[in-house]
Amino acid sequence: MSDPDPTHIRNEEDAEGGTFVLEHEGRRIGELTYVARPDGSIVIDHTGVRPEFGGRGLARDLLQAAVEWARATGTKVRATCPYARAQFDKDPALRDVLAEPEIGRAHV
Repeated sequence: MSDPDPTHIRNEEDAEGGTFVLEHEGRRIGELTYVARPDGSIVIDHTGVRPEFGGRGLARDLLQAAVEWARATGTKVRATCPYARAQFDKDPALRDVLAEPEIGRAHV
């Protein structure tokens, strides 16, 4: 993780989708949410970190956790979240999980 302080990311899932939750000393400080689609893919629709924890790369840590989970589960990803879309556009190393990897953009 980018932050030297103790942080923890966990994935909370239900039938509609899920949330990657970022905690710091037991307090929720960030999240990445996604919606499950009927085809088995997910749509990342929000990424956010509390302002006082901004600038530490924690949103990227949340996205990286989601990408690693997608790789491990064989889940394809789309994104409507502007942050996630920008990161997929910027970093080709993340694009292998995209539903449309040849485009380089996570379209819904």
